[in-house]
Amino acid sequence: METAPNKTAPTATRIVRRVHMYLALLLAPWMVMYALSTMAMNHRRLFSGSGGPPPMQVERTLTYTSALPAEALPREVARRILADLGLEGAHTVQAPRGGGAITIHRADPVTPRRITFVPSSGSLTIEKQPFQMPAFLERMHRRRGFQSGYWAQNAWAASVDLAILAILFWAASGIWIWWTLKRTRAAGAVCACAGLALFAFFLLTS
Repeated sequence: METAPNKTAPTATRIVRRVHMYLALLLAPWMVMYALSTMAMNHRRLFSGSGGPPPMQVERTLTYTSALPAEALPREVARRILADLGLEGAHTVQAPRGGGAITIHRADPVTPRRITFVPSSGSLTIEKQPFQMPAFLERMHRRRGFQSGYWAQNAWAASVDLAILAILFWAASGIWIWWTLKRTRAAGAVCACAGLALFAFFLLTS
């Protein structure tokens, strides 16, 4: 007597489908963010009016009195200032300008700041960028890289790597699922060819 196949037994296709689904659920916020931020960047004037981020506004000014070593490099000065202000995190430093002023750009997806320090007078000016959704989405889209040395930025960069791997997996698993469903092969082949042709067209004509 022939035994009925065990429909609950794990198969490669079933595993691929499950991973495909659970990855989508896990990374849905990233995908929504990348979709919305790309739309905001593609239609800057429509979403922000001016086409650029809002200008910086002075948050506060003060006299910085902490002693700094005379031979300290600008990046060391920047780290010390940010630590004293309670603003530690990913940043870039602009080399001293006229008067020896050091400019620190504190990267933050919600409230980026620009801090200008004049060593000769100890003057410290802190400016912040008002929150604006399109600019926020664009900063989130461009936020990446392990070079900052801060754990939060590194954790975000790792999540971006995971999103990249997931996108590649979704593409490969979609092809796998399409191929395993015989009734969809013809329509799927048409879609695949149309996608390749459209991609080639934009690649060659842009």
